[in-house]
Amino acid sequence: YLFYDIQNGDMDSALRRLQTFLSTIPYCDNTKYEGHYQQLFYVIFSLLNYYVDIEVRTPRGRVDVVLRTKTTLYVMELKLDKTAGEAMEQINLKNYPERFALCGLPVVKVAINFDSERCTIGDWMIEKG
Repeated sequence: YLFYDIQNGDMDSALRRLQTFLSTIPYCDNTKYEGHYQQLFYVIFSLLNYYVDIEVRTPRGRVDVVLRTKTTLYVMELKLDKTAGEAMEQINLKNYPERFALCGLPVVKVAINFDSERCTIGDWMIEKG
């Protein structure tokens, strides 16, 4: 179902599904860092056969996760124990979508905050580029 949520451009449903899935993963030490969740996203999206890259350089910084489908390019900023608003602020401040202006796809900004106590996605924001 996650594959189809993404394929159909329904990132909100995809994140809701990921939130539920991540909360089922057994507890493990050393997961209280942003890179842990970045790696999880990389593995999950790769296994679904989507193009995904992490730490993509832009003129003003690095995008945490770039996910490309046939119809959309998603620019994702991840935060840990902050807010989705702070993540979206960084996307906008550093104008991450600008780096992908020539990709030929609409760019969607996705800001995600992970809650380390709940070990899953806390909140998110989605904005069309």
